[in-house]
Amino acid sequence: MAGSSLHVVESGVLDAAPFLFLHGWPESWQSWRQIMTMASPQVRAIAIDLPGIGESTGDPTDGSKRQLAAVVRGLVETMGLRDLTLVGQDVGGMVTYAYLRTFPDLSRAVIMDVVIPGIDPWEQVLRNPYLWHFAFHSIPDLPERLVQGHQSEYFEYFYGAISADPSKITPEARAVYAQAYATGSALTAGFNWYRTFPHDAAANNEASSRASVTTPLLYLRGDKEGGQISDYLDGLRSAGLTQVGHALVPNAGHFTQEEAPEDTWALIAEFAGI
Repeated sequence: MAGSSLHVVESGVLDAAPFLFLHGWPESWQSWRQIMTMASPQVRAIAIDLPGIGESTGDPTDGSKRQLAAVVRGLVETMGLRDLTLVGQDVGGMVTYAYLRTFPDLSRAVIMDVVIPGIDPWEQVLRNPYLWHFAFHSIPDLPERLVQGHQSEYFEYFYGAISADPSKITPEARAVYAQAYATGSALTAGFNWYRTFPHDAAANNEASSRASVTTPLLYLRGDKEGGQISDYLDGLRSAGLTQVGHALVPNAGHFTQEEAPEDTWALIAEFAGI
């Protein structure tokens, strides 16, 4: 992205296997801070603010997950990452899926706490009235007008509604996330992730008609999340992913890496053979 700066944070062993963590909405790279601390003695842990969010400044993408995946690919090439494990939660999981479908260089991938646009049970999820914000965020301009200046109050609703233990998302973390979306451009970057869902669904459907993906994938979610995990696994396999494993994080809702960081990292590390 010309004129843009991507904020990258890393820790751990420089010559160890790299793990790149992608955050979701309404959070930033700091949702991975506990996981990165745990992972650092064993791996090279890297996290970013997605384009336009937090300290990633300049021109964001259009919000489509393929464009976001292309930004991640550029970072991977620039940093010379090999034997990479890509881990994405929420929207970051959608980006991880787009990366899997577009670029062949991952050793493994982890998708957490998300449905993939166009992949079952996508249509079922869209009909869920409790996910009203999918439609609201897709409206042009209006979400920015209503949320600007009220980021903390708006985000508080989601921490309370879709986590098993909201206290696990600390007041300090909540303040950091509100600040990450403080500008109008950051709000737009985040809402554009929702506005491009139809485009993402079409791209993912088209990709499913092509060659299968043999990269090992772990589908990970909190055991307090709604829906049947088997529906998500069936959807991914039907879309052509041939090596799909799964695990449930005990006592966690949607924000697994913050609600149960020890168990989350243990499951990821086991999957990666660490």
